[in-house]
Amino acid sequence: MKSVSPYVFVDNCLEVIEFYRNILDGIIQNVEKSEDGKCLHAELAIGADIIHFSDTFGKTQQGDNVRITLEFDSDEDIRRVYQSLIVDGKITYELNETPWGALHANLVDQFGVGWVLNYQK
Repeated sequence: MKSVSPYVFVDNCLEVIEFYRNILDGIIQNVEKSEDGKCLHAELAIGADIIHFSDTFGKTQQGDNVRITLEFDSDEDIRRVYQSLIVDGKITYELNETPWGALHANLVDQFGVGWVLNYQK
């Protein structure tokens, strides 16, 4: 596995990430927007660590807006972890190829913990 980091889903993502950037003296990077201007993904780099951010797109409620991101080194690893975490869990985005060249999934496991899985090919 490459890395583990938090993923925050909020309304007005770019305003929120700017707020945290000022407080934490971070650097905003890798901002991707949808055609309607919403933030699909952004990163706040703080030292060697990253907090991922996205607008909610109506799928997330306050109190359910932080997930754990797992970045994988291989196709086999992401598939193994995905199959294990979905047992008695809820898939919010099925494991699929993405337009940004990754194998990606979102889910909530049987204990109510939210996960974002990503393998950048």
